[in-house]
Amino acid sequence: MTNESTARAAPGAAPRYRFYDLKPPPGDMHAEVHAGLTGPTKRLPPKYFYDATGSKLFEAITRLPEYYLTRTELGLFDRYQDELAAALGDGVCLVEYGSGSSRKIRKVLERARPLAYVPVDISGDHLAAQARTLVADFPWLQVYPTCADYSQPFALPEPVARLTKVGFFPGSSIGNFEPAAAEAFLRNARRTLGARSRLLIGVDRKKDVRVLEAAYDDAEGVTAAFNLNMLSHLNAALGCDFDLSGFRHEANYNHALGCVQMHLRSLRQQRVRIGDAVVTFAAGERIHTENSFKYHPEEFTALAGRAGFDVKDWWTDERGWFATFLLEASVQ
Repeated sequence: MTNESTARAAPGAAPRYRFYDLKPPPGDMHAEVHAGLTGPTKRLPPKYFYDATGSKLFEAITRLPEYYLTRTELGLFDRYQDELAAALGDGVCLVEYGSGSSRKIRKVLERARPLAYVPVDISGDHLAAQARTLVADFPWLQVYPTCADYSQPFALPEPVARLTKVGFFPGSSIGNFEPAAAEAFLRNARRTLGARSRLLIGVDRKKDVRVLEAAYDDAEGVTAAFNLNMLSHLNAALGCDFDLSGFRHEANYNHALGCVQMHLRSLRQQRVRIGDAVVTFAAGERIHTENSFKYHPEEFTALAGRAGFDVKDWWTDERGWFATFLLEASVQ
């Protein structure tokens, strides 16, 4: 564990800012990509969406008319700001899984008064930059960015050890996990946050398939560019030679699984170099790039229960498209 720097604080008081680097082990990108493209079903991890271009494209997606998720969740924060602030409580430690653009945490901090904020992300540079901005904008807040893989167990910073913990996982990011992995994530969160902890989590609800598919295949083609950019990222990072014109973005709702699935379909027979290896694609063959699971409220309640959480409260919009759940660690 190392410090990047420490903001000034009164003698004997906890510092207002400290960066904690838990040094998450770097993955072997080449091995992971090669294994994903040579298995029975070709697939790539969605984390490879996010190079600099991919991050900008995703930010553009969140502002598209078809992509209801971000604005609907922000609307819930506005509409139920007093209830959410009361549910979180004052003087707690707020732990955010994935620091994102900070738009949503700012909505929370404008009403709630946690004593400390611990954003957790694997991208250290982005994490530190966002945290520094929040330190400047919320002078009453202690901020301890923690560089870690939040999908795995990790230790929280020592200054927050005695504080009641509240987790924050917005954006329906839980939907990117397969259900078994989502349950494992929630179990890890319960252990990390501890007894009597709570977790505020965004969940996208099942709804009209046309609405769901449009959110992942917009008319302007921004989501298509985002999906295809993964191949550009691999070209730059690994020296691959994907021809983006040879692939097409697809997004379809899988009724049996209850999720939107994104793929890249090969438009012709082609060969792609992955380092020293060559991967062959048949015409029409697909690369699976993302799942986004959707839940009825009772389905998510059951999932949370299996992971050791009770639903304390939940809020939804007028159309019933999106929900914010407040979970509480059950007594075990």
